[in-house]
Amino acid sequence: MPPTRSSKRNKKATAKPAPAPEPEPEPPAQTSEAQADGYVEGEEARAASTSAVAMVEDVAEAATAFTEKMDGIEEGEKVEAEGQEEGSGQEQEQEENATVEMEEEGGEESKVAPRLTMEERKAKMEQLRKKIIASSRANRASLIEESAKAKITARDAARLERQRKLAETLRSKAEAEENGEDVDRAKNWEWTIEENDNWEKKLARKARRADFEFHDDAHAARRRYKKDLDHIKPDMAAYNKQKELAMGLAPGTLVGFNPTAGSSQLVPTSQEQQLAAANLYRDANTLIYGDNKPTEDAIDRVVGKINQDIDKKGKFSRKRLNEDEGDITYINEHNRVFNKKIARYYDKYTAEIRASFERGTAL
Repeated sequence: MPPTRSSKRNKKATAKPAPAPEPEPEPPAQTSEAQADGYVEGEEARAASTSAVAMVEDVAEAATAFTEKMDGIEEGEKVEAEGQEEGSGQEQEQEENATVEMEEEGGEESKVAPRLTMEERKAKMEQLRKKIIASSRANRASLIEESAKAKITARDAARLERQRKLAETLRSKAEAEENGEDVDRAKNWEWTIEENDNWEKKLARKARRADFEFHDDAHAARRRYKKDLDHIKPDMAAYNKQKELAMGLAPGTLVGFNPTAGSSQLVPTSQEQQLAAANLYRDANTLIYGDNKPTEDAIDRVVGKINQDIDKKGKFSRKRLNEDEGDITYINEHNRVFNKKIARYYDKYTAEIRASFERGTAL
């Protein structure tokens, strides 16, 4: 029996192998020429059948390898598709809705145009999937950005703003030095004359109040009163209404109020105007007294200021130096340092004596 090619290990051929040829009968010792020709033809037939069997086995092995390769490719595509489909349920719903819309559009177009082929359908589905994936990635990126912004506290935002202003200042200084310009002079061109005057007044007022030492109760009360006046804003709307009534003007006339403009040239004529003028411009001879009725907003503002002062006073705690050292055994800073040096060497000997004095058991 001629040898045949063995198939690969752990693989099954799809085609059935050809039946093995029967054993050859031994030719007789003396044969004729016809018998010899028949014997040669039989040998050739057997060789052809053997080669055919080997070819069939090779084809079967190739088919098996191709089938396994295609199965591996399909499994890889399935894994990749599963990885792409992993996500939120919203993305799956979007894909299903897109598929339904594509099928509906395909059904409507089939009535007018010819039906799409399978390759065209696959290409269209792939485009829809790419759009869905791109939109989901954009949504996820925006969500991450918003969550990062929400995590930034007010203190972090203020710190970032200070860093940004510092960077802008340093950059402007570097540019001015490169161009040979004066930084302060270039910056002063950005302010108006009114803003400069207000700033100088603020600096002067701050310099007058720079004395933080305690002199007496009257001085402290005056400082407190001046500080509270900075938070009080005049009610210009109510003042303009009173002035319009006193001057006999139409309501809303004094929109652009000028505090330097005088009103003594217009003399009120009616009795109501005279009473309004006497109420607005009071002097030492005025008999009207104690008739002011504050509004609810003014009362709420005063009550809120008082409550704020009470809370601030309750939370105030002046930090004292050397609070963690325990008992005060010194009279000044020099004495504190000296006592600390002595304690470094003699505390281990005097600890028991001091404890006895504190307990009252010392002799």
